[in-house]
Amino acid sequence: MEGCTCAGAEVYTNFRAPAPHGVALLFTALAHRRNREVRAQRPIDPMNDPIEKSPDAPWTVLGVESSCDETAAAVVRMTPDGGEVLSDVIATQIAEHAPYGGVVPEIASRAHLRAVVPVIREAVERAGGWSTLNAVAVTAGPGLVGALLVGVQAAKSLAWAKRLPLVGVNHLAGHMLAPFLVREQAIGSRPQFPFVALLASGGHTALYRCDSPTQMRELGATRDDAAGEAFDKVAKLLGLGYPGGPIIDRLAATGDPLAVPFTQPMRGRDNLEFSFSGLKTAVSVHVAKHGIPTAGAGLEDLAASVQKTIVDNLVRKLVAAAVREGVSHAVISGGVAANRGLRAAALDACRARGISLHVPPAKSCTDNAAMIAWAGAVALDAGLRDGPTLNARASWPVTAWALGAQSS
Repeated sequence: MEGCTCAGAEVYTNFRAPAPHGVALLFTALAHRRNREVRAQRPIDPMNDPIEKSPDAPWTVLGVESSCDETAAAVVRMTPDGGEVLSDVIATQIAEHAPYGGVVPEIASRAHLRAVVPVIREAVERAGGWSTLNAVAVTAGPGLVGALLVGVQAAKSLAWAKRLPLVGVNHLAGHMLAPFLVREQAIGSRPQFPFVALLASGGHTALYRCDSPTQMRELGATRDDAAGEAFDKVAKLLGLGYPGGPIIDRLAATGDPLAVPFTQPMRGRDNLEFSFSGLKTAVSVHVAKHGIPTAGAGLEDLAASVQKTIVDNLVRKLVAAAVREGVSHAVISGGVAANRGLRAAALDACRARGISLHVPPAKSCTDNAAMIAWAGAVALDAGLRDGPTLNARASWPVTAWALGAQSS
């Protein structure tokens, strides 16, 4: 029997034809052999056949974050004490958005495209290389969909190339689990479940009840602007620059918080919702009437008055949520959690009601990939996985993520 190949297929000549049923068996055997050869020459699809870690090995997860204006990657290892941060790399876009007084989605997406590969490479190298990892986690939402797509596609490609399990993480869940990273906490220690969490950032302001790492329920949220958004808009009105929160916090430290009596938002309503758009309007009216004050001549007082209005509203609702839910632990997370006025006021209010307050350090409050890697490790440990259909979601309730992986 002589053989040759034609267009990649094996063709045999000069052989005795077998019985009809033998022909079928022959071609079936040839097809099976060819399939084995092809599989041996190509990578196995890790979305369907990832290399799972050994049962006794801890999850060591690469986290990728690109939901807004920070391109971040981190490697976190799951330990009995929480998430051990092996690396944490962040590329900020503040300088690119500062001229506009806020985040421009198209600029953010392009900046993520430029930064995502070098940021991931540096995070992996700092953690000891690819052999250290056994999974990939990525923020899949909520956030700016164009920005999210950059991180999601990068993470999916890496998971496929390295044959690693992949899981999409809800950005809000990442913030709420940030206090479980093994870092010195700004206030308190690791919280105990159940707890209520105030998530306050530039894009989100809401209260949640957390019964476990994968059981979270929204109690109330902002009807309009987020707390961080209110800080940014007021700062823009006053010509202070971007981001506005840290600037107002710095000015407020030497100002009189009672100098300008702004009305507390939704003061008379017995709910756990927020609203900050009216405060921006009130500041605009004040500036139109009195002009923009200068440093040393009223600017600090105005900043302190604005901060007090926002902080008092956040703290009052946080304590009310803890009392209503009957829990003794409270967490503040998100970028606004770095505000010194908020931390001080929340600590005093919680102590007065016998509530233990937990606030992560500033580097765990702002957007980062360490919290995403840790949330991913928790999800993976609970058996959640995502596949090639994982996609970016501009809107994604944290409760939906807690119920299971986004795709099978």
